[in-house]
Amino acid sequence: MKYTCVVISVADINAARKFYEGLFGLEVFQDYGRNIAFTCGLALQQDFDWLVNLPKEKVLEKSNNAEIAFEEQDFDGFLSKLKAYPDIEYLGDVIEHSWGQRVIRFYDLDGHIIEVGEDMKMVIKRFLASGMTMDEVSAKMDVSLEDLTNLLNR
Repeated sequence: MKYTCVVISVADINAARKFYEGLFGLEVFQDYGRNIAFTCGLALQQDFDWLVNLPKEKVLEKSNNAEIAFEEQDFDGFLSKLKAYPDIEYLGDVIEHSWGQRVIRFYDLDGHIIEVGEDMKMVIKRFLASGMTMDEVSAKMDVSLEDLTNLLNR
């Protein structure tokens, strides 16, 4: 068994492709017209109802039961880039989870929840730069010193 990708329903394949390439820098792996697969394992499908053999009304927008998650090394830079998309509908402001990772959530063009979080390695570096020790970072993030070290070294 081999995992290949997640396929999401989109209304306009060209608009969705432009959105994902422009905002996230995704690269196309395969383009079949109404289906586009990116190298990261995300695929877009126009006419999703046809693909999965369901009535069109059974394909729901904003089902709010899954999210597509990304991590970004330059989180603040991404937030600036996101401002170039004025029609984005946000699920709220930037939050900082108890483990220190900052995230933003919003809907893509077709109502799929997108989460962009600060790269975990960058979270550790931010804590260390603030003067925290590795032991303090370990306690704050509830992660073992070994796992922190592995994250920093990969």
